Amino acid sequence: MILINDITIIRYIIALLLLSSCNSENGIDNPTENDPENQVIDFYFGADLSYVNEMEDCGAIYKNLDGETQDVYSIFKGAGTNLIRVRLWHNPSWTNYSNYNDVVETIQRAKALNMSVLLDFHYSDTWADPLQQEIPAAWASEINNLDTLKELLYSYTYDTLDNLASLNLLPDIVQIGNEINPMILQQGELTWPIDWTRNATLINRAIEAVRDIALIKNETIEVMLHIAQPENALWWFEQATENDVTDFDWIGLSYYPIWSEYNLNNVHIPFSTLINTYDKKLMVVETAYPFTMENIDTANNILGTDALIDGYPASQQGQYNYLLDLHGIIKNAGGQGLVYWEPTWVSTNCSTLWAQGSHWDNATLFDHNNQATLGMQFYSLSIED
Repeated sequence: MILINDITIIRYIIALLLLSSCNSENGIDNPTENDPENQVIDFYFGADLSYVNEMEDCGAIYKNLDGETQDVYSIFKGAGTNLIRVRLWHNPSWTNYSNYNDVVETIQRAKALNMSVLLDFHYSDTWADPLQQEIPAAWASEINNLDTLKELLYSYTYDTLDNLASLNLLPDIVQIGNEINPMILQQGELTWPIDWTRNATLINRAIEAVRDIALIKNETIEVMLHIAQPENALWWFEQATENDVTDFDWIGLSYYPIWSEYNLNNVHIPFSTLINTYDKKLMVVETAYPFTMENIDTANNILGTDALIDGYPASQQGQYNYLLDLHGIIKNAGGQGLVYWEPTWVSTNCSTLWAQGSHWDNATLFDHNNQATLGMQFYSLSIED
């Protein structure tokens, strides 16, 4: 009987062996030449692989563009991916994934192939987004005690990074909260408007934890603040700056045209406005586009026909063209990164909180036979860049 810990070790060994093989096949004599610590990355071509460990445990097997079964991290590395994003929940008792141990495995696999890492602290036991910012259950009793709450936030952030440092797994970028359009660490129904005295205190204290661990470990760790949709970032960062939330390096955005006021013809405007106004780097850390409208399981797909853009059909070519054009828009506006959200969330016999299968199976970077779509070729731009 193979236990989960055994599977984790096996995966890590496989990743190391595949790295050696990949370097040999590509004529790379010195693997450190591609190490992110030894090169300047002008643009991040990223993938959020938070679901991979779970999908593999559910039986998912991934194939590259040639239809050959291959370690999924090696598929992304070989395609040109240079950044892996991974989410972290505080104590998700309802799942065995996206907890600390799961994140350790993900970062190990990414770093084994010399890819940079963006660690996404949700500061919740479940999904944090514009509709909910649920405080971890362990902190709920202190929700109205700002002095105690900010120290719980600091200690958790610091200790998590300190533990990762002991494993030589520090991330390159830390995201303070996920889609924090509302005030962070709330309970139940969201409170509006944002209480900026509370919000700024909490965010700045979490940032201090990142700065402190980076200083003590003599490492460079950049800080990102993440907002859903560019139009919301315009007012959010204005208010944040007015309330002394300024010590961050990256503006992170979710950009899904279906939910945004901006389309591909004008989204460059908020991109460039944010960059020029706040003198920060900008990365779209969540986007996706469907390669089909077919739904192959009982989990309804989130991106339906209303997510389609004129000129970009629900096809592999349409998906690729969307990524190609969005990359150009971000880069021309002065942005420095694009991350595809959950490109591996394929359909399996496992269930989500809502249904069996995947709610994203028509918008992954793998077709319904789990073979890489044309959209995967988007990452080859990293080589051209």
